[in-house]
Amino acid sequence: MDEFVQKTLAGLVPAQTKGEGPGFRWQWLEQGVIRLTPHSKVTQSLILSAGIHGNETAPVEILSQVLDALWRGDINLCWDVLVVLGNPLALQTGKRYQACDLNRLFGGRWAKLEPGTECARAELLEQVVGDFFANCAPVRWHLDMHTAIRGSLHPRFGVLPARNTAWPAAFLHWLELAGLEALVFHQTPGGTFTHFTAQYYDALSCTMELGKAMPFGQNNLSVFSVTRHALGELLGRGPETLLAQQQPVARCYKVSQQLTRTGEKFILHIPDDTVNFTPFSKGVLLAEDGKNKQVVQQETEYVLFPNPLVAQGLRAGLMLTEIPHPYG
Repeated sequence: MDEFVQKTLAGLVPAQTKGEGPGFRWQWLEQGVIRLTPHSKVTQSLILSAGIHGNETAPVEILSQVLDALWRGDINLCWDVLVVLGNPLALQTGKRYQACDLNRLFGGRWAKLEPGTECARAELLEQVVGDFFANCAPVRWHLDMHTAIRGSLHPRFGVLPARNTAWPAAFLHWLELAGLEALVFHQTPGGTFTHFTAQYYDALSCTMELGKAMPFGQNNLSVFSVTRHALGELLGRGPETLLAQQQPVARCYKVSQQLTRTGEKFILHIPDDTVNFTPFSKGVLLAEDGKNKQVVQQETEYVLFPNPLVAQGLRAGLMLTEIPHPYG
């Protein structure tokens, strides 16, 4: 198990694909997918994923450190855990993706495109997740760790998928303990990995944006120490025991509109050096595609993930409005 990340990055399958660790069993299920099952009965299941984009390496190194701690017996595992390195081929080449963005293909969207590396991977990960949640504990979490190329006024933040019921306080508080300074709440379903696990399996899911995207070997992992510590505490104790009476600290936003590249004439009127969560005033032109124009609709909206280079039909940015904290 201690060679899981190294073997995945090398494109190899280990000679031994199952075994015993301190207090748990482990099994290599697929390239970049391993399951850890505690010997004792547990009521909590967790997907820990990273490397959905191959140029976002720090979360992979964080996962490697957490796995090392489990293997040494530093953490007494109390979750049934599925560890996923999302896009092994992209990680091996250091590219965001090979053919198309894996994090837009979940929920069966892969079936609508020409077969390719990412489509096959999305289909496989959907099957693996379905098998995991069909035979695991009833409390379901999914933490999908990323880093970003673009700077941000909130260096660490979480993006939460659309959900019809209230988010449990334990989940949001843990995200804050993990160092997230802002939480963004989607209002409609999408094609991300976390949308998939939330929509189809009612998992408490979050896309965690943890800082700057850097190549392997160039990450200052001390920057991620808060998140790494919180993961260790979560795996060893569970969410409920971690909650002291703490005041909410994250600023909260909801998605107010999506900027979509609708055609070849699409122009995004947001400068390339704009950082995430930059505010824009009502009436400002954000994007246009011929006669179709999108402007800021509320008094103030904040931009997230602006990218004019996406393929036609995909998201070129999100606009947010600030909302009160659910438990403020």
